[in-house]
Amino acid sequence: MSLARSRGAIAGIGELKPTRRTEGRTTLEMIAEVSRLAVFDAGLEPGHIDGLLVGPQVGETPQHVPATVAEYLGLKPDMANVVDLGGASGAGMVWRAAAAIEAGMCEAVLCVLANTREEVPARSPNRNPIREFDVPFGASGANISYALLMQAHMAEHGSSPQGFAAIAAWARANAQRNPDAIFHGKPASIDEVLASPMVASPLHLLEIVMPVAGGEAVVVVSAKRARQLAKPAVHLLGAGEKVTHRAVSQAPSLTSGPLKPAMARAFAQSGTRAAEMNLLSLYDCYTIMVAATIEDAGLCAAGQFGQWVRDHDLGPSGDAPLNTHGGQLGFGQPDLAGGMTHVVEAVRQLRGEATGRQIANAKLALVTGNGATMSEATALVLGADQ
Repeated sequence: MSLARSRGAIAGIGELKPTRRTEGRTTLEMIAEVSRLAVFDAGLEPGHIDGLLVGPQVGETPQHVPATVAEYLGLKPDMANVVDLGGASGAGMVWRAAAAIEAGMCEAVLCVLANTREEVPARSPNRNPIREFDVPFGASGANISYALLMQAHMAEHGSSPQGFAAIAAWARANAQRNPDAIFHGKPASIDEVLASPMVASPLHLLEIVMPVAGGEAVVVVSAKRARQLAKPAVHLLGAGEKVTHRAVSQAPSLTSGPLKPAMARAFAQSGTRAAEMNLLSLYDCYTIMVAATIEDAGLCAAGQFGQWVRDHDLGPSGDAPLNTHGGQLGFGQPDLAGGMTHVVEAVRQLRGEATGRQIANAKLALVTGNGATMSEATALVLGADQ
């Protein structure tokens, strides 16, 4: 990979196996564990880390999050911040880390997200306007909001329940190749997806992510420094980001989202196209999210995602590998770290380290992140070291 094209490089990754419950553990403890894995995977020592990006911590650390995490990890970073873009936070951290390195603020940035999952989840006060203007009318939570997006897509384009269910079935199929996936050993056919309970019409239970506990971390360095490390790095070739709204009632469109301009910018920066990607690592909190992303990426025309899915093999040996780790629908969604799982899987594939599910000759990957209700969007184009 030409250094001139690289905007930074991911040198290390860490991942915790998802679990349903973590009684007696803290978020800080899990952050420390996954951070250690990422730093050592990069071939670095904790003292080499001089940048820190973390996510918000509901119920544990409402303020001073970077300082709290840095103190706990024994770090004294030259740059630190919170990235709060919901499920787009992980991907958003990567380009921010590269930008901070380019600006001369730091040289090695730890990007980390983790969360516990207890029987009674921690909560914090919420005075967001959505509580006044949306929730009283029924838009109370992600399931209802994404069901509205799915209804709109079906009404506008005539998309079928089978088309959406196929996305979930593929996620489960790919999860069978990942022993760490929460649904490993539990495949689901299209018919089984459609036979699962209706949660919020037209969304079935198996079209919705399984919340889990877990953690993900990556270490971002300059392309020049990456050349000095033992392991091959994965280069950031392009990035795009867009935020259009918070409440679904304020969305400019219910069938196309901010990932469309975000991906367009990432492709323009990298000089690539969606059709050139060897891996599509697409945020998949709900099947409708994947459907909209496939169309917004330009892989098919609006309303044609169902036919596109039918026409392609989305497994690691297929012609359009998509979420080869199982995605969040198959691997699980460890809260905000769910979006980082897509980054970590892309790095594994581009390094040639995805044992049991490796894509042959993987060179380019598209990674997307999505926050709120198709509201906050980040897209990355990552390239293998060559």
